[in-house]
Amino acid sequence: MSTTLNENLLLAVPLAPLAGSLIAGLGGKVVGRKGSHRVTILGVLISFILSAIVFVDVMQGGSYNATVYEWMKVGTLKFEIGFLVDSLTAMMMVVVTFVSLMVHIYTIGYMAEDDGYERFFSYISLFTFSMLMLVMSNNFLQLFFGWEAVGLVSYLLIGFYFTRESAIYANMKAFLVNRVGDFGFLLGIGLILAYAGSMNYGEVFAKREALAALAFPGTQWGLLTVACICLFIGAMGKSAQFPLHVWLPDSMEGPTPISALIHAATMVTAGIFMVTRMSPLFELSDTALSFIMVIGAITTLFMGLLGVVQNDIKRVVAYSTLSQLGYMTCALGASAYSVSVFHLMTHAFFKALLFLGAGSVIIGMHHDQDMRNMGGLRKYMPITWFTSLMGTLALCGTPFFAGFYSKDSIIDAVGLSHLPGSGFAYFAVVASVFVTALYSFRMYFMVFHGEERFRHPQDFGNGHGAESSAHGGNGHDAHGHDDHGHGHGHDDHGHAHEPHETPWVVWVPLVLLAIPSVIIGAIAIGPMIYGNFFAHGVAFDQVVFIGSNHPALEEMGKEFHGWLPMALHSVASLPLWLAIAGFVTAWFLYLQRPDLPPVIRRAFGPIYTLLDNKYYMDKINEVVFARGAVAIGRGLWKEGDVVVIDGVVNGSARFIGWFASVIRFLQSGYIYHYAFAMIIGMLGLLTLFVTLGGK
Repeated sequence: MSTTLNENLLLAVPLAPLAGSLIAGLGGKVVGRKGSHRVTILGVLISFILSAIVFVDVMQGGSYNATVYEWMKVGTLKFEIGFLVDSLTAMMMVVVTFVSLMVHIYTIGYMAEDDGYERFFSYISLFTFSMLMLVMSNNFLQLFFGWEAVGLVSYLLIGFYFTRESAIYANMKAFLVNRVGDFGFLLGIGLILAYAGSMNYGEVFAKREALAALAFPGTQWGLLTVACICLFIGAMGKSAQFPLHVWLPDSMEGPTPISALIHAATMVTAGIFMVTRMSPLFELSDTALSFIMVIGAITTLFMGLLGVVQNDIKRVVAYSTLSQLGYMTCALGASAYSVSVFHLMTHAFFKALLFLGAGSVIIGMHHDQDMRNMGGLRKYMPITWFTSLMGTLALCGTPFFAGFYSKDSIIDAVGLSHLPGSGFAYFAVVASVFVTALYSFRMYFMVFHGEERFRHPQDFGNGHGAESSAHGGNGHDAHGHDDHGHGHGHDDHGHAHEPHETPWVVWVPLVLLAIPSVIIGAIAIGPMIYGNFFAHGVAFDQVVFIGSNHPALEEMGKEFHGWLPMALHSVASLPLWLAIAGFVTAWFLYLQRPDLPPVIRRAFGPIYTLLDNKYYMDKINEVVFARGAVAIGRGLWKEGDVVVIDGVVNGSARFIGWFASVIRFLQSGYIYHYAFAMIIGMLGLLTLFVTLGGK
């Protein structure tokens, strides 16, 4: 029997990290460094525990969908703060708070010597609050608030080291690119509001059939198709889908904990969550679903290829995130919403693990993050090595690991789709299995195995190809330690440092994230994809996942017989052998014959140049859009501001000046002049009255 969840308990979930953020941010000087991390960790811990309680209640049939606070009412339109808590929301709440808690603990060790310690903890707790408000919302107003709030805090976090030019460049780039996506998102919300007359999810979903029957004014396009595409454009910005992906790799300028928090489990998955939440609308537009699938396929394959040529350890993981987000997007296009959310969950754990593992390596290497200066770290950092291996195996889709169950399910769902573009999407997701294994094990072998290159490090100028040279990147994490002269694994006297395992506050989160990275896939695949997981709540019980045009989940359900048979049967599947081929290729090129990659790079010079320059997307944006915006701005300034506005203002000022100069001659200062003027004025008035009276 369904029960209503406690409203006060739900309110405490987002407010606990908000309180911690305010105390650390406004009272950081009073409570100090230890007080700041204690109060923020306590807030997130409370939020996680309450989220777990909510999750259990939802699994037992509980739900909540109501207004908490009515902000304003205009006619029949209500602007409200409200919560919608069903199985999707409950799962997101647990994932967000758990990963955030791990990042908070990890940050104690990672940011130990940083001057902005209190500010950093305040930001990441504020980010947690913003993300919780987003996923718990039951209306578009609150969704947009959370959407913009996570964007604002990510801007602050990416540019955390605001004295560095590259950090300023990166956070401004993220801000501007996301504004492009958010413009489409706002248009989509506006269309739905204009024709549905409400911003409440339930009221909008109730009118979805009527909205689907409407045409966009002046066109033959369906209104719902246009609205859904606009909404997805917002998701393209937040979830870094081609061509609005360009901000995410540069966002690595922020400290490593931010990479794990924002770019693994939370902000970049906001777009995936939003489309899943809006699935009752998207399900009625095959055109929008086909568009989503093609965009996801392009992102999956072509962003993965960029990871192969990266030398900065964090940027390899960043491009991996782009590719995995593409997988999730492809699943959305195939109407396999539950599969996409399943991969969102598994990816959150193993990608946070990989980001935090990369940060641990950077600490152990004394903040040199160029993989060409690493190698042989396995014996110096055994815990980081083992947990990173677990994350790498999960990412590559190794049977029995979490990523295997979610990634293979996406490949199956896309392969069963009949929408236009599904053929290309299937090729992209299958080919990306090889690419993922290649760049993942390339990073793994270059960092943990082979020659100990940190003995004789080189200054390559940057650790991530041509992209950093555009904005002053130097291949080092923007961390306070860099100011201490610890780059390249040398001390101030040029003596090599021995790599070392990181403190317990750094490796304990790695171990805790490694556990779900291994087991959560086998545990959750049955109930989340083929069971009744999404039957709990108030939103998904009326969404038709299986339709005549979207048979993927129905067909997959016929072939699913449990997590163990699925893993065993993968031996005969193409994706597994492609993953093995990627592993063998990376092993041969980077352990057995490390002399071959430079030869291959020279042989395929044009292709390498194309990849190293990220398909020239930054250059295209700079030449076409940035210069176009500058030209438009200059035109508005010269023609609109200078000619029109300044012309009117300055013209009126000149007229007043001329009039005053004429009047000045009448102000002589002599009394008889003024008396004469009064007499003349009186005669004029008398003449006027006599004339008017005569008529």
